[in-house]
Amino acid sequence: MSMMKGFSNVFRIPELRKKILITLGLVFVCRLISQIPTPGVDWQALQNLIADFKANSQGGGMLDWFEVFTGGALGQCAIGFLSIWPYISAQIVTQLLGSVIPALEKLKKEGESGRQQLAQITRYLTIILCVVQSWGIATALSHPGALGPAFAGVEIVANPGFGFQLMTVIGMTTASLFVMWLADQITTFGIGNGASLIIMINITSRLPQAIISAWERYFGLAGVQASAPIAELPIVIIFFLLVVMGTVLLTQGVRKVAIHTTRRSVGGGNTYGMQQTFMPLRVNYTGVMPIIFAQPLIQIPAALLMKVTDATSSGISGTLNRFAQDLSNPTVTHLIAYAVLIMFFAFFWVATQFNAIDISENLKKDGSYIPGIRPGRATAEYLDDVMTKLTLIGGTGLLIVALIPMCLMGWMSIPWAIASFFGGTSLLIIVGVALDTLRIMESHLLVRKYDGCLSHGSLRGRSGR
Repeated sequence: MSMMKGFSNVFRIPELRKKILITLGLVFVCRLISQIPTPGVDWQALQNLIADFKANSQGGGMLDWFEVFTGGALGQCAIGFLSIWPYISAQIVTQLLGSVIPALEKLKKEGESGRQQLAQITRYLTIILCVVQSWGIATALSHPGALGPAFAGVEIVANPGFGFQLMTVIGMTTASLFVMWLADQITTFGIGNGASLIIMINITSRLPQAIISAWERYFGLAGVQASAPIAELPIVIIFFLLVVMGTVLLTQGVRKVAIHTTRRSVGGGNTYGMQQTFMPLRVNYTGVMPIIFAQPLIQIPAALLMKVTDATSSGISGTLNRFAQDLSNPTVTHLIAYAVLIMFFAFFWVATQFNAIDISENLKKDGSYIPGIRPGRATAEYLDDVMTKLTLIGGTGLLIVALIPMCLMGWMSIPWAIASFFGGTSLLIIVGVALDTLRIMESHLLVRKYDGCLSHGSLRGRSGR
């Protein structure tokens, strides 16, 4: 009852109500863009091609990944197929390059002006990625036979050629840039982070399909008999709740490092004595980045390797083709490679984004220190050691969450449409964005003396504050 009262209080605050309505309206426009088909594409032929792809795979591959994260835009090859992902990719690239290129690192430290320049660089990079990706999509649609001999002779585009490719590039690039602008408007005038909300809505738009698949699996549908015993359903539901609970703990978990301040200056030149606070270090500092990096680095090389090798060969070519097939499907080989890449990128992301030296120097300048640790280099080494241990714990938790959908598909033959909501990037993004949005609404309610959405406890943002 307290939670329902908290949600009802949301609409009693005019400013918060306006933000929510603006967010809903802009998200609706984003979903509309993802349903507008690209001109010149034979929708039925594309559907048949996708069905053939899925029939030759065990689920969970790049095709299913695109289907989930584009919110179904793949099925009709919508002009909004690229969605917000080129912008997200450009942000990730800019963030990584900012750790290795001195000029970009300098911009990070120049305050608001530097952030504006980095944002402009990110937008230019987004345009480049949109053009490259949309041109690749247009080329693949014009020549589906290049995807494999099984698709030779298939015609998806009525009039392939430079005109179609140019039209597709302009349409998809424009749509993606428009979605990027909508995301910025949500962040500025709506509630929550616009890009994250758009991704979450794209993922949850597949939830009705998952529910229909689950109903068909356990109860049957439209003359199709149930393929699993009904006794399995309560077990699956309980397991899902446990996975969600574990994901929330992983997302919210922090290690509090005690910080003491020897002096603290306030207005008027007054200086107070020792202040005690803490520095929250997130257990899952990397978020979903390791999974986002690992999935394409397995699927894309595997697809290229299958293309250049011969499955019927008994030599090296055939061996490599079978290895590529194992990589592209949820086999033991795929799981091992996936696990190694996730752990590697978990440590890689922390190594490039967490600068213990800068943190120790800032603490020293502020007259702060960690009890029992000398300021300067010793503090940096201590923070680096703590973060390494946290990364091992968080990376292991992230690995477990990422592997759950594949294990469910392999052990219980649960379809990918259902299994994808039991873990992996989908669940992590849904939980993370939902908690952040609830935290923002909670802060608006508490400031205006209303009851929050939760009667006990508090919500922490993914920034750890």
